[in-house]
Amino acid sequence: MSIMMELDRGCSNLREYGNEQSLLSKPDGSSTFVQGDTSILAGVYGPAEVKVSKEIYDRATVEVLIQPKMGLPGVRERAREQCARETCEAALLLTLHPRSSVTVILQVVHDDGSLLSCCLNATCMALMDARLPMSHLFCSVTCAISKEGQIITDPTALQEKESRALLTFAIDSVEHNVLMSSTKGSFSLQELQRCIAISQRASEQIFQFYRESVKRRYSKIK
Repeated sequence: MSIMMELDRGCSNLREYGNEQSLLSKPDGSSTFVQGDTSILAGVYGPAEVKVSKEIYDRATVEVLIQPKMGLPGVRERAREQCARETCEAALLLTLHPRSSVTVILQVVHDDGSLLSCCLNATCMALMDARLPMSHLFCSVTCAISKEGQIITDPTALQEKESRALLTFAIDSVEHNVLMSSTKGSFSLQELQRCIAISQRASEQIFQFYRESVKRRYSKIK
């Protein structure tokens, strides 16, 4: 089932969001997530057997793989994979499944900015679809700082290119704390604090989108 929602653009300038869960048959959970013209397809496998070399005796191992739209994964994909893995590790109750693995595969369908945020949001929805135990949900917001100092939330690819700094945060659904941050470019401490505050406010809208998506999905099933 596909869900589209226009978020409140007056507060944080978020683009239209869309989501569809359980669209793939092989993964244990799957989701497609759309932010404006940026689109990610996510599949979650596990808990499953893990290679002995990667086995951790007291918790599950998390692996995240990002496939670009064209070509082979490179340095940028590896950096985003690390951000997504750290966010998943902060949210999943991995001690409930020791000596197992959870694998998240993300396919970039289209990139028009805020790609890491879209990856993380697709991941959370796919983890929910897989019904994996989590201490909290998470979402992600990207902020771009223009050369004039303006903060742009959920920027497009063009806005990212014209900005002097790009900051992406993963926010938890309970305390709205920052679970992960990824930054690029130059910015002041004050600008960092403003971006965090804006992202925390914007996260409330995304979590509301999550709730509406799940509510509509299960109301259809009944």
